[in-house]
This record gives sequence, C-alpha cells and structure tokens, in this order.
Amino acid sequence: MVAILGMASNRGRNLLNIHRERPGGAQLGVVLTNDASAPVLDGAAEYGVPTEVVEREAGEDRFSHEERILDAVADYDIDVVCLDGHMRILSSVFLDAMPITLNVHPSLLPAFPGADAWDEALHAGVAVSGCTVHVVTNAVADDGSIIESKIDGGPIVTQEPVPVYDDDTTATLKDRILYDGEFLAYPRAVRWVAEDAITVTENEEGPVSVTVPDDQHETFPTRRLDSHDRRSVLRYGENPHQEAALYASADVTEPSVVGAEQVSGDKGMSYVNYVDAAGALDLITEFERPAAAVIKHANPAGCATDEELVGSYDRALSTDPMSAFGGVVALNRPCDPATAERIVDSVKHVVVAPGFTGDALSILGDRESMRVLDVSDGSPGPIGPDDRIQPLAEKQLVGGRLVQERDLARIDPADLEVVTDREPSDDERHTMAFAWPVVKHATSNAIVMATGTETVGLGIGQVSRVDAVRIAGIKAEEHAEGKGPGGAVMASDAFFPFPDGIERAAAAGVEAVIQPGGSIRDDEVIDVANDHDLAMVFTGQRCFLH
Repeated sequence: MVAILGMASNRGRNLLNIHRERPGGAQLGVVLTNDASAPVLDGAAEYGVPTEVVEREAGEDRFSHEERILDAVADYDIDVVCLDGHMRILSSVFLDAMPITLNVHPSLLPAFPGADAWDEALHAGVAVSGCTVHVVTNAVADDGSIIESKIDGGPIVTQEPVPVYDDDTTATLKDRILYDGEFLAYPRAVRWVAEDAITVTENEEGPVSVTVPDDQHETFPTRRLDSHDRRSVLRYGENPHQEAALYASADVTEPSVVGAEQVSGDKGMSYVNYVDAAGALDLITEFERPAAAVIKHANPAGCATDEELVGSYDRALSTDPMSAFGGVVALNRPCDPATAERIVDSVKHVVVAPGFTGDALSILGDRESMRVLDVSDGSPGPIGPDDRIQPLAEKQLVGGRLVQERDLARIDPADLEVVTDREPSDDERHTMAFAWPVVKHATSNAIVMATGTETVGLGIGQVSRVDAVRIAGIKAEEHAEGKGPGGAVMASDAFFPFPDGIERAAAAGVEAVIQPGGSIRDDEVIDVANDHDLAMVFTGQRCFLH
C-alpha cells in the first residue's frame, strides 16, 4: 500500500475521493488538520482513517507549528503528502522532512494563483479554467514571511481543463472544477506517484520540474488535453429521442464539415447529416482528379472520378441510384451549374463542395430541403490528398476514447505484389489504384467492384467476406445503371480467409483482385484465382473501417 498523509483545513473532499478510488493502490494512512472543527475529521472517521489535529497556538511561529506537525505524524508510514485546502503555506521545515508533497489548485496555473482563483477567472471572462496538481515548493522566507511570487509556483504534474459558462457563479464554477476537474486530475497524479512513474528534478531550492514518461511522445502523450467549443445545438441526435450538439476544435485546418458554412437549405444539419457528410468529404479528398461520392448511412453508395465534375457525379450516382436516394453528395471541385442541375434531378439531403461557380448555388437552392455546405473557407478551389493533414482519428467509448493514426496510406500501382500467373494490365492497375481508396472508406467487411475509375457494386458492413462479395455482385448486376461486374476489378479491405470469395467474384465476372494478403490460406486463394485466370495483387496493408 502507498500511504498518503492527507492535510486539509475544511471538508477534504479530494482526499476522501482519492481514498475511495485507491489510485495505483494509494490510500489515506492518516489525515491531519489544523482546525479541530474541520469536517474532514468526520469524513476520515467514516472510512476508519486515523486523524491528527495540530492547531496553531496563539503567538506560535510558522516553523514551530510545522515541527509539531512533524512530531504528530512521526509514527505513521508516509509515501506521499496530499494537500486539499490546507490553509497554511508550508515552509522547507516541513517540505524537506517529507516525501513529495502535492497540492491541487482550482485554476490552470500559472493563471490565477492564490486563494480567489474562481472569482478571478469569472472576473477575467475566460472561457476555460480548470485545476492544476503541482508539487509544493517552499514559499516562506527565512524570517517566516510569505514570498507571494512563489505561492502555487511548484512544478506542474497534471492539469484538467473545465469550461466556464456565461451564467456561472462562484458556487457553480467551484463545483464544476471540483467534480469535473479535481476529481480527475488529483487521483491521476497520485497514481503516477504510486506507480513511481514521475521524475522530479530538483536544485538547491527544491523541485523545479516534473516529467511523466511519454510526456514528450508527439502522437500519443501520457496526457491529452482537448478543448472543443459548442458550435451548434442540433435538432436531435442519431434518433429523434436523443439530444445532440456539434462541438468544434480550433486547431483543425483541413476542409471540414464542422467548420463549413451552410449556404442553402431551410433546415439545419442533423447528427446523421454531419456523420455522412464527414465521411463523404473524407472519401473524395483521396483523389486528384475531379471526384464525386454519394454516401448513405456513412458508407459509399457510389464514387467516381472523371475529367469533368458532372461526369464524376453521373458515374457515381449510376452505381446504385436506388440506395443514393436521400443521400449525401460530396465533390472535390467547386460545384458548377451542370453538376448542380444533375444533383437536383433526384432527392439528396446534403451537398458538400469546396465552393460554387456560376448559378450552381441558386440551382441547388431551388430544392429548399437540401442542405448545402461550403467547405472552401472563402477560397473556392480543388481539394485532394494534399489537404488530408489531420494526423489522428478518434472514436468515443463509454469511459474513454480510442486514438489512432489516421489511415493516410496510399498505394503505388507499380509497387503492388503480383501473386498470380497473370499480370494485371495497365488498365486494371489503374482501376486498382481507384478502388483501393474507396474500399478504405467502406465499413468492414467491405468489397468494392469497379471498372475504370467508377464503382459498379459495393458489398459493405458484412460479418462474412464471401457475403460482401455476393452483395457487391448483386448490386452490380441488379442496381447499377449502364454497367455491371463483367470485367471489373474487385478490392477487398482485408484478406480472403477462404477461396470461396474469389470463386464467387469470378462467377460474377470479376477479372482482377486487389487485397492485402496475409491469410494462412493465401496459397489456396491464389490457386483459385489462377484457375479462373484472374490477376491478383497484394498491397501488404489492411484497411479495416469500424
């Protein structure tokens, strides 16, 4: 057990919270107060924690009082000292005799040190405050006087940001910082101490810096501090009975639907609109050539590139016009009038583009129910792979979040590993280079069938890969307009665990396959491809999407 000496002059709620949580196995070994009426004594008693009271006597100097505190706790095992509203500035008499001493302060130091941090934050009109856990350092001169500039000046261990709202009072801000800030940050700091995970650097005056392992990790630091401002309250969430809001991050500079201006539409964006629009935008920025994608329920219903934007849209739509009904359209070029005319021919809920030319916006505006987003940030122009600069992707979980590098990997057709007897033709390699980024943006298990630079059939979100192949073939045969699976290239987001997927693809008319490879049955899969005279290449990289 890591034993804590907890020191408080009032309720000591942080100390009792730490004792309940036992971070890193640490718990209160003794609670000491300088006030015999402090409520923390009753709180400690409820948990069976020993207590000591050392009040300052009339006329007693600071150093003598601290000597008596040391005497009172001399028989206890103490591994770390935690202060929680201990209303006495400690000197080197106490600090030098004790192990590391921590304090929690209700602001993001160095802002608002001292006793009135909440009021000062409100008076300053800041949008974000929070709390800081720091190592306590000596702020007392040799004559016993307080050195004001050194109060709350010890090296910072960790911080937790907390929003400040326009209608906050001192009381509401105190509670939010306590429960949403201090109750998170203080146990975290104690856990790091208990696990011997921090390094305190000292000089002749005391501690000067604190290092946590991986603090300097550029991508995945030990602590991530994110700040997002609410941009809008949405009509509802994923379903009408769920409330929702959109929050924006100030440090994202690539084209984004979060920061986009809605330039047309009589209704605001919904939660699902944003999800689909973000997915559509993410897909079409994979391509250098004019590209269009239609997204439905976060998955592509069709995607294509062409020399002209209107051609890209027509070919994307023709993949599955039935599924595209009520979907989201994204373009990687400013929308021109010809493309706008084609978009309004059928029902689409959202259009996303990096600007609009000519009468395109007024044409789109004729369909009042369609939301139109401009992601150009005032500078219309093409967007593509060079704009994909946000490095991380996140997924919220109950209790935390997953953070990973964004899948920005690209393939070079010339570097693909050919594993079959037949080499893919130049045209097939060209289509492989198109189909692979499309399958990256389809929910796993995912199959994309394509000819040239347009999709012809997609099988998405299946728990069986052979079913994904079967559905892609059915879509291409029955739903695509003016095209089909004959002569198509098939892209798979992961390896084929059995040869049956290749058998079904060949039966549908597929002639070439791009997949990661890596199955224990790769040889069987290759043999079946050879039996059907298919060309197959391995990318060596998987592109799951969940």
